[in-house]
Amino acid sequence: MRENKLYIIYPQKQGKNKERERLDMVLSEAVKGISAEQLEDMELLWDDPDKEQGTERFCGKRLLFVVPLGKNGVNRGYYEVLSWLRCGKKVLKDSVAGMIIDADSELYTKAVARELAVAANQAGCAFVGRPLVEGTASLDNFIIQAANMNTDRIGAYIKSACILAEQVLHFSWEGKTHPHLLVLHASNHKTSNTLAIWGALKKKLEGIEIKEINLRNGTLEDCSGCPYRMCLHFGERGQCFYGGTIVESVYPAVKWADGILLLCPNYNDALSANMTAFINRLTALFRTVRFYDKALFGIVVSGYSGSDLLAGQLVTALNMNKTFYLPGQFCMLETANSPGSAMHSPGIEERIDAFSRSIRKTLINTVFLTDDGAKEHTDSGGK
Repeated sequence: MRENKLYIIYPQKQGKNKERERLDMVLSEAVKGISAEQLEDMELLWDDPDKEQGTERFCGKRLLFVVPLGKNGVNRGYYEVLSWLRCGKKVLKDSVAGMIIDADSELYTKAVARELAVAANQAGCAFVGRPLVEGTASLDNFIIQAANMNTDRIGAYIKSACILAEQVLHFSWEGKTHPHLLVLHASNHKTSNTLAIWGALKKKLEGIEIKEINLRNGTLEDCSGCPYRMCLHFGERGQCFYGGTIVESVYPAVKWADGILLLCPNYNDALSANMTAFINRLTALFRTVRFYDKALFGIVVSGYSGSDLLAGQLVTALNMNKTFYLPGQFCMLETANSPGSAMHSPGIEERIDAFSRSIRKTLINTVFLTDDGAKEHTDSGGK
């Protein structure tokens, strides 16, 4: 039986500070009526004073990271959290989280949220779709939501935080008996290390129906920012003004899929042009379809370094903005320079095995009979 409690990790909470008054008020409203426990001393994240091993006290818990950034975007306690998350242990295995990030400037909230989400996810933490509520100094980021919620900006901030707290606390993910996985790439089969890893991974995904789409095929127009009403008009029809392979092949496949896997070689520390175009063009479909019930996976291969940067781009674009569910350790992060070198990397087979198990655990819901004939389900990721 899962504990019905929300654990709040609030670095640099101690002491009175005018910059935190708004955040404290928003948090107070968000957890009203919820059983919650707040951690304010980040040193308590560790088992011992030498910080050699992270504690497991938050594994399998429901978490809310609450981070005040002030004017300069720096929270010293937050870096203690980041150090703990990057300790190499799965300190948040099977946990589910959301984030409230508040700043006394117009900057830094999304950058900190992206960095925090990638680190926590690598430590085993899953994130609900749209897991970030951010408050900039002006709260101008809530102008549209305030209008939609029939309130002012601070009212929209509070309502959004309340919705997130309830979403994290009550979130449940169930796999499917016959799940569908959409795999998107824009690589050359003959030279791609990313596709070589995918080829080995694919053999281990028994029980999952897979559809692959190469975004290099045909002309792929990027989004040019149509007016909202025009985008909505086409989106309501499952289309986009620019048509092409995105509308004909990708949109139906996204709706069909229970999870999507993006194969992303690192180009100048950024996603490829075609992968970026796919994400941008997804906006038209997103006007009428939400993706909370679809899981996001990725394989990122860098020639030298920077795989975490691309993982962050996938998280912000598809989990934070487009509402895809982010399972724990959603992404393989690899380094391979010359063609074919990825599959000779030390430990690559073990990492592929682990990633295949993670995908199968998330997507497949195995039903079995107990001794008394009742149906039970194995745990899927995020439960």
